[in-house]
Amino acid sequence: MTSSTTPLDKFNAAMRELPLVAILRGLTPAEAADVGDAIVEPGFRLLEVPLNSPQPLESIALMRKRFPQALVGAGTVLGARQVREVHEAGGELIVSPNFNAEVIAEAVRLGMVCLPGVMTPTEAFGALAAGATGLKLFPAELASPAVVKALLAVLPAGTPVMPVGGIAPTNMAEWRAAGAAGFGIGSSLYKPGKQAAAVREDARKFVAAWQGLTLA
Repeated sequence: MTSSTTPLDKFNAAMRELPLVAILRGLTPAEAADVGDAIVEPGFRLLEVPLNSPQPLESIALMRKRFPQALVGAGTVLGARQVREVHEAGGELIVSPNFNAEVIAEAVRLGMVCLPGVMTPTEAFGALAAGATGLKLFPAELASPAVVKALLAVLPAGTPVMPVGGIAPTNMAEWRAAGAAGFGIGSSLYKPGKQAAAVREDARKFVAAWQGLTLA
């Protein structure tokens, strides 16, 4: 990808190739390179460092520089000021656990990809009206594949809905069959203290599981 590739271009490419967001909650800047390598090498291109991690903006800046082909940004973004801070660090992706119109508006203004958390049709339509790029169904443990199917029946065609919470290589098939466009992967991929080699092994399991779904 060229340096002129926009955040949306990167997002759309990842959604075609491997629509899995690596949620690196608790990542430290010292781990950013090794853990990033362990995830990007198998094929991940969507990297999220939640803002309740240690020095998250530093990790985002490091990974943005190291992985220019990836869409790197922040999760647990709760306010417009945080959106600006992520943007200043080089982040291009904004993920939230909730729907906040101000967060979406600021991300859109700065040309960033924005995936707010929603659970209901009211939140979903509100987020799309505010300019969300796609929707994070969160927490997925409170929902089901049937919820995804019902939402997609009324949302604008092509809306990416990505369940987050409790997703594992063994349970993606049912969600995918209901129309999920991709997933956010958290503690089953990375958690504080997990060595890069183990992260790489689990990243490969997720990649293989997704490829199995697309080839089925």
